[in-house]
Amino acid sequence: MRRQLSQDRFLILSDGKPGHFNQAIAFVRHLGGEYDIQPVAFRSRVAKVFSYLADRIGYYTSALYHMADVPSHYRAVVSAGSGTYYANRTLARRLGCKSVAIMLPQGYRLDGFDFIVAQEHDDPPRRENILTLPINLSYIEPQGLVTPKLGSRYLALVIGGDSAQGTLDVSLLRSQIERILSLLPDHRVWLTTSRRTSPAIETMLREFPSERAIFYSVEPINPIPDFLNYSDYVFITADSSSMISEAVSYGSSCVEVLPLSRNASVQRKFGKLLDALQRNDCLHLFAGELGQANGKISVSELLTAATQGKI
Repeated sequence: MRRQLSQDRFLILSDGKPGHFNQAIAFVRHLGGEYDIQPVAFRSRVAKVFSYLADRIGYYTSALYHMADVPSHYRAVVSAGSGTYYANRTLARRLGCKSVAIMLPQGYRLDGFDFIVAQEHDDPPRRENILTLPINLSYIEPQGLVTPKLGSRYLALVIGGDSAQGTLDVSLLRSQIERILSLLPDHRVWLTTSRRTSPAIETMLREFPSERAIFYSVEPINPIPDFLNYSDYVFITADSSSMISEAVSYGSSCVEVLPLSRNASVQRKFGKLLDALQRNDCLHLFAGELGQANGKISVSELLTAATQGKI
């Protein structure tokens, strides 16, 4: 017997990339829905190339991709990433439900999706079915991984690593942390790293005292939501749009972004992200002095308002 699903349940198509399907999950959770995740992949590179033409001429077939059968009665199919968009459109048509793309589905017909959540740095066109956000989609939920001591004040250091934005300079980061600690001598320190943090950076970070240090190489957990919940200041290295997006969409912390090197230059899209968030007082680029940038973007409110009558 086929399982009947709630109209508040969403089907998320996954290409296996956490940075993609986690944004789709965040979309659903902001709307208060439940979800199932289904892996999907094109049968070949040729199939993916053909999918762009097929979409243009309105030809939709499951023969181009691998995916298991799914039940009907979903509210919408949601996905992020170029490996999912054609299957999204095809499956939504077959199931008779809405089609939602996270990130701009470049190369595919934008009017074919019922709703699109695009990032501002992609310069999406102005359309009724497109919501433009200055940040990545994320859903912040503290896990109780750190607990503040009564009467204490906290600063948090969120350290990434080498990325498309550049190489993290060990010497510069050491001097930045020394300056931060001198500016906030009465604050206790929380620290976390990422999967991209190098051993050299970790070794340097261990030189500094902290109340709680979470090194991803030893303890692969994400305490950032808890840090945002309690810290007066959160300092984040300028290498991850995901970490920065989390920081500017939850809590009341002032957000300071640490340049990766003394002559830092960032990719155009990432630079546009930082500029937009700085203009909106959501972050401050740290250059030795503290700002007071604690503006927050309410993603839930934006999504709820924008999806009314569309999904």
